[in-house]
Amino acid sequence: MFAPIPLNLPPCSLKLTKGDNCTYVYDELRKKKLVLTPEEWVRQHWIHYLHNYKNYPKSLMQIEGGLVLNTLQKRSDLLIYNTAGAKILLAEFKAPTVKISEKTFSQIANYNKIHKIPLLLVSNGIEHYYCTIDFEREDFTFLEELPTFQNSSQRV
Repeated sequence: MFAPIPLNLPPCSLKLTKGDNCTYVYDELRKKKLVLTPEEWVRQHWIHYLHNYKNYPKSLMQIEGGLVLNTLQKRSDLLIYNTAGAKILLAEFKAPTVKISEKTFSQIANYNKIHKIPLLLVSNGIEHYYCTIDFEREDFTFLEELPTFQNSSQRV
């Protein structure tokens, strides 16, 4: 059973319940209880942070959006759309004990070959990385801070 640990994000009040020898977290986006895994702990904190601190509407967030990569079915951790329906942010989350590595960046880059999203977020809850993608120049730039919803919506 996963014991929640403090993350490098503002605290949030998640709805946790215990049962069947595990802890559950209520996911406000999917409107259901999920087994609380280390990765889910990170994802739920980010949803809270993105909504409450960066003004990303929950109604424009999609968890585990499906995609096909090299004939394999994959799931992205979090996709965010703008009000026109264009994808503006792709996030990949890892458990706090998983080191963010080149492999993590390769994973999100491969997903983004399909999605073609201009803003990427990679985090294990402790370390966070943000970058913008310039598809014309086939280049990327790391950012010091994640843009607000209003600023990221204008990038598309």
